[in-house]
Amino acid sequence: MHKNLLRYLSKFITPARLALFEKVLNERTNYITVVLEDIFQPQNASAVLRSCDCFGIQNVHVIENRNEFTVNKEVSLGSSKWLSIQKYNEEEHNSQNAIKKLKKDGYRIIATTPHTSEQTLHEFDVRKGKAALVFGSELPGVSEIIMNEADEFLKIPMYGFTESFNISVSAALVLYEISNRLRELEPEKWKLPEKEKDEIKLEWIRSTVKQSQLLEERFYKEMTKEQD
Repeated sequence: MHKNLLRYLSKFITPARLALFEKVLNERTNYITVVLEDIFQPQNASAVLRSCDCFGIQNVHVIENRNEFTVNKEVSLGSSKWLSIQKYNEEEHNSQNAIKKLKKDGYRIIATTPHTSEQTLHEFDVRKGKAALVFGSELPGVSEIIMNEADEFLKIPMYGFTESFNISVSAALVLYEISNRLRELEPEKWKLPEKEKDEIKLEWIRSTVKQSQLLEERFYKEMTKEQD
């Protein structure tokens, strides 16, 4: 049924648009995911989403503790439309819940912080397994909970007086480096499985086609008639 719906809705977008979706999906990954913890400034949050889209990161996890995550459309340029964003904002311990889920899904937790010298970006081993890169709030950085739960720590080498990069700059630098190295691995290790590609493509088509919900209802009615 899922495949049939995808084929049906695909008829309502241009072949060029469909080909673009498939081209982009072929470069998407969930081997690396990004976690944004309590980001305060919308322009920073939006810039990170834009970098995720540009570097092929499909899944973004947003933790809202004190600060509500908002998107600045002028900065994001619609990138959030193409990402799978999961928010953690309904309970008291949102950071713990996010980390628990990510570890259950097989991710090692990588806390990005300038306050530890465990490993630099150049030393980060992409081959060790799936990684969730956690970027913290603008001033305090990642929380103590994240620091305690992290499997590894990552920092960007700096040679000036300033202690840290802006979060959006940090994310762009880290994702550029890691996404390049990721593509040196075997494709089956980092590329999305076909089932997940189809699920994402369906969501993209739904967000693109006007009145997609009505079209879906028509599709299911036609399927029901054929089965009767």
